[in-house]
Amino acid sequence: MKKDLIKNILIGFLAGTVSGFFGAGGGMILVPFLTKFSKQDEVRARATTILCIFFMALTSSFFYFKKDNIDWMVTLKCIAGGIVGGYIGSKLLVNLSKNTLRIFFIVLLIYTGVKMIFQ
Repeated sequence: MKKDLIKNILIGFLAGTVSGFFGAGGGMILVPFLTKFSKQDEVRARATTILCIFFMALTSSFFYFKKDNIDWMVTLKCIAGGIVGGYIGSKLLVNLSKNTLRIFFIVLLIYTGVKMIFQ
């Protein structure tokens, strides 16, 4: 199981680096890697990713906080919306089919990519 440990640490390292550098994207790395290389099903990979992202974001936030780069009013508003959205999203996650989840994820990736190209 040492191979699995190293593989998962490398996946986390890559996701953490992307998340810290871009401020997002850890989930776009973790979900596909956990399903392909760690052989997790879609729901388990997404649920695992959510918890991993929490710690990646917490770590990155500490350094942004030290540089006084956080807008606290926006943060509080986003937290309020994020709590409600997180609740709804987690309820949907366990009730949607794997194909529906995959389609939503692909659409999100395509939308994000197109937005980045035309900005």
